[in-house]
Amino acid sequence: MRFCSEIVPSMALLATTLAPVLSAANPPAGASGASADSPRAVSVVRADPRTGRLVRRVIVSGEQATAKNPKAPDPQVLATIEATAKNFNVNPQLVQSVIEVESNYNPFAVSNKGAEGLMQLMPATARRFGVTNTFDPRQNIEGGVRYLKFLQETFQDDRLAIAAYNAGEKAVAKYGQVPPYAETINYVTKVGEKFGQAKSAAEKSKIETQAVEQAKSTEPESRHIVYYVDSEGRLHLATR
Repeated sequence: MRFCSEIVPSMALLATTLAPVLSAANPPAGASGASADSPRAVSVVRADPRTGRLVRRVIVSGEQATAKNPKAPDPQVLATIEATAKNFNVNPQLVQSVIEVESNYNPFAVSNKGAEGLMQLMPATARRFGVTNTFDPRQNIEGGVRYLKFLQETFQDDRLAIAAYNAGEKAVAKYGQVPPYAETINYVTKVGEKFGQAKSAAEKSKIETQAVEQAKSTEPESRHIVYYVDSEGRLHLATR
């Protein structure tokens, strides 16, 4: 019975110690006006694969974290994509296509493999390209675009670069083509389709803009009709 008597106080102490932590991480529905589906910060402890140390990270769970179909991309995110892509000489439409397939513009997305944020950066890739917070859209986009640029320069082929973004550089180097993985083949196809659609939409918009500008340039200048009566009483019409 001594064994049991030692365990009970220990269990009670453990419960007392963890109670504040658990209640903070998982507040009851309705607390502070929040519903069960409201976004909330969750502290997650993971082992750093490089050092082996436990690293605590804060991610957002709830409605924002699980949203699959946002109504529309944040205009600020689109502006960041445009500026960052141009800065690294990467097609902005390609970056948008990758983000759409990776996370559908969900900045809090976390995959079952541990990829995080808009461009689904793995922790090692994030560190490699200087990203300290993968849930910060600006950092995530810059890290992802830098990685895309590196892959484009490495393989000199957008299709292989996209394949490497999904399967890893070693896999593409090993096969010399898109690796024969169903996931990667499907991924390359999806990104390629969205990239093609984005380029077509951009070209259509460009043509429409040029047509409007051309119509404006060829539009006859509006003139005013004036008339006057000369000294002999004759009516004269003129434009100016």
